[in-house]
Amino acid sequence: MTVIYQTTFTKVGNFARDALDEGMLITFKQGAPADLEDYCFIHSHGVLESDIRPGDIAEFDSVDYPVTAVGEVASFNMKELGHVTWRFDGAENAEYPGTIHVRGTIPSAVKEGSVLRIKRGE
Repeated sequence: MTVIYQTTFTKVGNFARDALDEGMLITFKQGAPADLEDYCFIHSHGVLESDIRPGDIAEFDSVDYPVTAVGEVASFNMKELGHVTWRFDGAENAEYPGTIHVRGTIPSAVKEGSVLRIKRGE
């Protein structure tokens, strides 16, 4: 597998974990607008080597989550802002343009220092 993106979470917003109860994890790179930062998992932001697509693997803290759908602006938003909404529902069609859907149990232990990787099979 090739890693096409990697970042480390540096801050967990005050209300970021609330979205996990609804099956979502919202990311934003460091420097997020203050009114959004409280609702996001803030990260150091890496370089997205290739657009994210179904079949890729999102890895949160060494747990793999197969990507099932990617919204039409999700890769652009990740590349430019580090901002996407991860949905842990396995949907095959993206609910919103900035959403990435994955299959798996909602990660409850993401914290400062946790790593997100996006991997692609060869």
